[in-house]
Amino acid sequence: MTIRKILLPALALVAALGLGAAARAEMVLSQVIIDLLPGKPPREDIEVWNDSAERMYVLAEPFEIRGPGTPAEQRVAVTQPEQAGLLVSPLRLVLEPGEKRSIRIAAIGARPASDRVYRVTIKPVAGTVTAETSALKVFVGYDTLVLVRPEQIAGEVEGVRSGRTLTLRNTGNTAQELFDGRQCDAAGSNCLALPAKRLYPGASWEVTLPFDTPVSYKASIGPTMRVREF
Repeated sequence: MTIRKILLPALALVAALGLGAAARAEMVLSQVIIDLLPGKPPREDIEVWNDSAERMYVLAEPFEIRGPGTPAEQRVAVTQPEQAGLLVSPLRLVLEPGEKRSIRIAAIGARPASDRVYRVTIKPVAGTVTAETSALKVFVGYDTLVLVRPEQIAGEVEGVRSGRTLTLRNTGNTAQELFDGRQCDAAGSNCLALPAKRLYPGASWEVTLPFDTPVSYKASIGPTMRVREF
């Protein structure tokens, strides 16, 4: 399995013990997106690797994201897996230097009628800091995304243009990744890249366009990809 380092600065945690030596707790994850597609097993593992020279204490905290990508979005801690529909195990790990262990992410119960979206924060937590002088210990956490897809995928991403504003709305029941957006001028040249977005069911997104010409995007649901024009 390929191990990738993916650092999310927004989750950086610092235990300040003075202004002397600095130590970094290196944690590496095998993946940061779990996409539980229909027709596939409703579970997957994240391999956690301690790439530091010290023992590491790791905590996994699951949250359900309600109304993702909308003004009503909420991040709710998962305290009862059966009700939340997601089991994360184990929630705590102790990793010796160089050790790798897995965290199982599993959907519970029947597949939903529309996506259920979760975030699992996986982060090192403070243990004993050993240094001859006062020290600063830095932890970097990871906010992993978990998508539980419906059994039957339906609906579409619809686009409405008003002048040079393109409004995209996901009227379907599953998230779509919009990427590699492009728009060219009337002569078919001077092509410019447009921003990318994961658009969740019920969510809308506005893109400001440089031209009045057609727009193309690649849209994917898991490994399935097609080109859309708006």
